[in-house]
Amino acid sequence: MGVAEEPGSDEVGAEGRSTVRRTTVAMTAAGICSFALLYAPQPVLPQLADQFALGPGKASLAISVATGALALAVLPIAVLSEVVGRRPIIVASVLASALLGLLLPFAPSFEVLLVLRVLQGVAIAGFPGVAAAYLVEQLGKAGVAAAVGAMIAGNTVGGMSGRLVSGFTTDWLGWHGALAAVAAVSLACALLTVVTLPHPPAHIRKRGSFAIAKRQQSSLAHERRRGGRLRSVLGGLGEAVRKPVLLAQYAVGLLGMGAFVGLYNAAGFRLTGEPLDLSPAIASLVFLAYAMGAVSSVTSARLVARFGRRRSQLAALAVTAAGAAMTLPDSLPFVIAGFLVLTAGFFAVHSIANGWTAVEAPEHARGQASGLYTLAYYLGSSIGGTLGSVVYGSLGWPVLIATVGGWLAAAAVASTLATRTSSPAMVTANAGS
Repeated sequence: MGVAEEPGSDEVGAEGRSTVRRTTVAMTAAGICSFALLYAPQPVLPQLADQFALGPGKASLAISVATGALALAVLPIAVLSEVVGRRPIIVASVLASALLGLLLPFAPSFEVLLVLRVLQGVAIAGFPGVAAAYLVEQLGKAGVAAAVGAMIAGNTVGGMSGRLVSGFTTDWLGWHGALAAVAAVSLACALLTVVTLPHPPAHIRKRGSFAIAKRQQSSLAHERRRGGRLRSVLGGLGEAVRKPVLLAQYAVGLLGMGAFVGLYNAAGFRLTGEPLDLSPAIASLVFLAYAMGAVSSVTSARLVARFGRRRSQLAALAVTAAGAAMTLPDSLPFVIAGFLVLTAGFFAVHSIANGWTAVEAPEHARGQASGLYTLAYYLGSSIGGTLGSVVYGSLGWPVLIATVGGWLAAAAVASTLATRTSSPAMVTANAGS
């Protein structure tokens, strides 16, 4: 009897490994698609400013309106995923955002471009809003730290590749052709996601099938269940804002991302202006620093396992601030080294905060907590990105560094206060998870 069961066990193991591989490929492709599109205009902000006669602050709206729309849309989409499922949301997100990306180069004015970017931000929201919850359901809670780290590494590659493609092609194709090139790459990644993304596990599918069957039996019963589901979703949202440790991660995401995008939005203006005076293609090489983010996202899980979440997060915030300070001299080697360090630090911060949110969220509120974290994260990108560009345009780079340093210090305070109020049992669990 035991011999008869072994092949089945091997088959299940092989199927599980195949699911992990497909999930990894699909989520990496989705991350490349989403984040290449989201930040593709960043390297061409100086060109947009020149063509439409804009200052750094107004030009940065090409980034901020998309991330702001993403922030506002992510929570409703995360809640919707509790009803329709995570996979349909991810598939619709990557396809719609890529198709909108193909329209951007044809925008006849800056105002039309901003409208398209708002729509694209809403479309992109479907992926980051449900990705962590999808991974937990697909691969299990035990592997969430490594899974989230791998997902963020893919997101990092997407953000880097989108910026590099648009930055390198601007000199030859202009900003129109640069954005079109990014959209074409993103569409290919979107199609790969559609083909490879696994369907939900059997127990999730059965739950959905059972609900469909019951809806067909009685419309009255359907209304009662829908009301119950709505109450459950709203209750989960309440749970997601009651735990201090979760609120701290939302604050860390908002402040950390605001500092990060504020620096990168202003980087193009500083690198192409006096005294560095680089060409757009050469200036875009600063986005190679994102490779450090891919490395630190993956290795952050090891740091958490060894030192605990709070210590690892505070250390990562300190590294981010130190990297920002390194960019103060008007010296290209110092600026490059500073961006390498601050990027590594920030992505470790983000990976830890995102994974911490997924682990600490109650099971019935996982989607809501993930949505709230993503909302805070991209709200920080929108607000911080614009404020950082305005500060740089009005007061210069040193004042910008001081400003983002204050934001990172506030994030460290939020993390420290929240974890100190947590129970010793939870802190111990965090240290080993």
